[in-house]
Amino acid sequence: MKTTESIPAWALGYCINGDTTGLADEEISMIDKWMRDWHVEIISPITDEEGNYHPYFTHYPLFGLPTNVIDCDIIYHNPNPTNPQQL
Repeated sequence: MKTTESIPAWALGYCINGDTTGLADEEISMIDKWMRDWHVEIISPITDEEGNYHPYFTHYPLFGLPTNVIDCDIIYHNPNPTNPQQL
């Protein structure tokens, strides 16, 4: 399945490249849980024609507290990501 979601900008380095630099253990655990629950395969930040990201602030990121986010296309395999036991 594919969706577009607002991913916290601070999480993308870990989500895409596995880079934990600057992340607390709690943040890593939160990201791991989300990726595991959704069975995430691909996270692809949406860019403009020139390849630039456009972060913006939201009170409602996909996970975590209000923060700057980047819209990303996500391919995942759990048909009901709000209920990870469903798979």
